[in-house]
Amino acid sequence: MNDSGTPVHRRGALRAGAGAALAAALATGCGDHATAGTSAKTLTHPAPKKPAATGAPAPAPAPRRFPGQPVQIDHGPRDRARVALTFHGQGDPAIARTVLAEAERARAQITVLAVGSWLDEHPEMARRILDGGHDLGNHTQRHIDISSMGEAQAYAEITGCAQRLRRLTGSIGTWFRPSRTQYATPLVQRLAVRAGYPHVLSYDVDSLDFTSPGAAAVTRKVAGEIRNGSVVSMHFGYADTVAALPLLLTELDRRGLRAVTTTELLT
Repeated sequence: MNDSGTPVHRRGALRAGAGAALAAALATGCGDHATAGTSAKTLTHPAPKKPAATGAPAPAPAPRRFPGQPVQIDHGPRDRARVALTFHGQGDPAIARTVLAEAERARAQITVLAVGSWLDEHPEMARRILDGGHDLGNHTQRHIDISSMGEAQAYAEITGCAQRLRRLTGSIGTWFRPSRTQYATPLVQRLAVRAGYPHVLSYDVDSLDFTSPGAAAVTRKVAGEIRNGSVVSMHFGYADTVAALPLLLTELDRRGLRAVTTTELLT
């Protein structure tokens, strides 16, 4: 399994502003649209009816090819002060929501590679991730060792999660990351491309948060290795990750590094 160089002393004000803006947006979004009526006495014929709003969200972004990039990507450009924090999507959804909220308070965007079985249990999380402006991708259906599988079973792991993502969001997700390995084998790379993913997303910094070493250790590990273009591997479902994220985001801010989606990192 495994560029905003805002000074740190302004971070609290920025977070408060972000929270107020979020609350205002939610309040506005919940308001009903009034429909003006016209007296029937002034009309010869009834006013034409507007099509009923379906309320269905737009389909999520589809995978895209990045020219000049290899099939397997483990970092972005080293000449821009951007990084991608990527999260394995599995575990307690309450912890996942806390991680998402903390990132949003810091005006950071992340990438979530969701496990299909997790989406089966918590389907609402797919839209929650997308509504926060984050990337959502595929981390296989059952999160077992894909490198040890035969072709048919490995392909089923990729497409099983892809089908759930399409059903929930209208897209198979923007990224694929293999389970229980940092790098995909040549076979898994070929299968991912066959399934519709032009790239496989790896990483160059492993937080090791899944070992539960404590928030300070997670922060030190990432801060000691992260640089322009880094892709960091982290996980939902671990308390240390929740506790470390504010510290890490503050450190990125101090260094002038901006946390963006992987799509933005490579664009």
